[in-house]
Amino acid sequence: LFIVTFGGFLVVGAANGINQIIEKDSDRLMLRTENRPLAQGRLSVSEAAIFCLIVGSMGILLIGYFLNPLCALLSLISLCLYAFAYTPLKKISPIAVHIGALPGAISPLVGYVAAAGRFDWIAFTLFTIQFVWQFPHFYAISWLLDEDYKRAGLKLMPLYAQKDRAGAIQIALFTFIHIPVAFLPYYFGFAGIGATVLLLGLSLYFFYLSIRLVMDLQNASARKLMFGSFFYLPLVFIILLIDKWL
Repeated sequence: LFIVTFGGFLVVGAANGINQIIEKDSDRLMLRTENRPLAQGRLSVSEAAIFCLIVGSMGILLIGYFLNPLCALLSLISLCLYAFAYTPLKKISPIAVHIGALPGAISPLVGYVAAAGRFDWIAFTLFTIQFVWQFPHFYAISWLLDEDYKRAGLKLMPLYAQKDRAGAIQIALFTFIHIPVAFLPYYFGFAGIGATVLLLGLSLYFFYLSIRLVMDLQNASARKLMFGSFFYLPLVFIILLIDKWL
């Protein structure tokens, strides 16, 4: 548990560091990121690159040596997808969010493969839960930071939409997907009826929050959806863990 957590922390740190190297000019244009070290020149690109190389390599080596090579490979894929695919795509197309959801969903996969040493339907389910969660989560953030992102030329709203009804409907559709996904743990036999009912209830409430955004298109509703996403994901995994213990 310590290795997968600490090693993952190092790999994610490296990925975020590379992200800030690539986006240092964009970061200067956004209120949210204008005080970052690279954007302000407090840290040079070479210093940041050396840091990312060291901590990223350490994380992958720790995971590979103490856990298994498959976990290390997954961690490397996650780092590369986030830093070298998702990050540059943010200025090109909203499809960046779809690409970014892949490395974002690898973390529970690494944890499961560390424990089980294999891929199976449980690993697929954990990956799917976190993959679909990222769309309403990130789009709610994009809705709130739309002006900041536009200032930097980042295209992170839903495909072919802005802060409008079409965008809100796409967010709601991505949130609706959580309802059938809530049945996957039961379908693959690692969650009981009680846990499934709780997961379904959470997913329905999550969907309700997205419907409110469709109805009023207000930042307040987007903020509630964002905070709802903060609670949704950990609660889902806690429910699955408690169900396993019981």
